Amino acid sequence: MKTAIVQAAPVPLDITEGLKQLLPLVQDAIDTGAQLIAFGETFLGGYPLWLDEASDAAKWDHPGTKALHAILLEQAVRENDPRFEVLQTLVDKADVMVSVGAHERRRSSLYNNQMLFRPGQSPLPHRKLVPTHGERLIWNRGDGSTLDIHNGAETRIGSLICWEHWMPLARAAMHNQGETVHVAAWPTVRESYSIASRHYAFEGRCFVLAAGTVQHRNDLLESIERLGNNAKAHALVMQMDEGQLQFGGSQIIAPDAEILAQAGDEAEIITAELDMSIIGQGLASLDTDGHYSRADVFELRVDRSAKDGVVWKD
Repeated sequence: MKTAIVQAAPVPLDITEGLKQLLPLVQDAIDTGAQLIAFGETFLGGYPLWLDEASDAAKWDHPGTKALHAILLEQAVRENDPRFEVLQTLVDKADVMVSVGAHERRRSSLYNNQMLFRPGQSPLPHRKLVPTHGERLIWNRGDGSTLDIHNGAETRIGSLICWEHWMPLARAAMHNQGETVHVAAWPTVRESYSIASRHYAFEGRCFVLAAGTVQHRNDLLESIERLGNNAKAHALVMQMDEGQLQFGGSQIIAPDAEILAQAGDEAEIITAELDMSIIGQGLASLDTDGHYSRADVFELRVDRSAKDGVVWKD
C-alpha cells in the first residue's frame, strides 16, 4: 500500500476556501500513486494558533477570542456537509482514502474532528476525546461513539489526534481493533510528538502516518481580512510572533519504529510503500492486545454510546 502525507499550509478560519484549496493538494498526492492520504490536525480551518501564541487569548471575555470563535462557528463543517461533495466525488473516482481534520459544529459547540473519507462510504469521524490545555477554550470533548476504525479488505485504518497519543486506555482501545495503519494528526511533529508516534507504531505493531502542518501568522491575518476584517480578531492575532509558527516535521513510521519518510519544515508531500507482511512478523514478539495483554489481570471497558446530554422521548 502506498501512502502519502500532504504537509501544507491550511487556510485558517475560512473553511469554504480551505476546501477549495484542499482538492488540488489531494490530487497532487493521488498523482504520486498514494492510496491513503493524510493531512494534519484541523487542516480545514487551521490549528487555533492564538491559543498558544497570543498572550491575551485566555483572558475572560476577551473580544478577540470571542470574535475568532464566532468566525469558526460560522465556518465550521457539519455532519453531511454539502461542501464535502466534491471531495467525496474525487475520493470515489480515484479509489483512494483521505484523512483530514476539521473544526466541526454540532449544535452550538465546536469539535476537533479527524475524518477519513472513503470510496463509496460516508466519512468515518473521530472527535478528539480531550482537547489539550488551552484548546478547551474552543473545543468540546468527543465521546466513545467515534473511537472506531475503518475495516477494509486489506487494511484497518484509525486515527487519534495530538495528545490522545498519551492516553494509554485510548491507545489500548485502538490496538484492540487491530489497526494496520494509524493516522496520528498533529499541528507540528516536534521531537516529543515524534517519540509518541514511533512508540504508537511499535506498541500497536502498525504503520503510523504522523501528519503535521505549516502555518504562518500572515496566513491568519489574510483570512481575517478576507472574512470581513474583524478588528478585534486582528488585534489579538497581532500579539502573536511574526513569521512561521508551525513547522511540519511529518513522518511515516514502520511497525518497528523505523522512520520510512521524513518531511522538513516547509510544504511538501512525503510518501512510503507499506509492506503489510512485516506486521505479522513483529507480532511474534509483541502483541499488546494479545499475549502481552494479561487479560486475566487487566480489563478495559469502552462505552461506545453517543453522549448528547439530552434524551427526548415521546
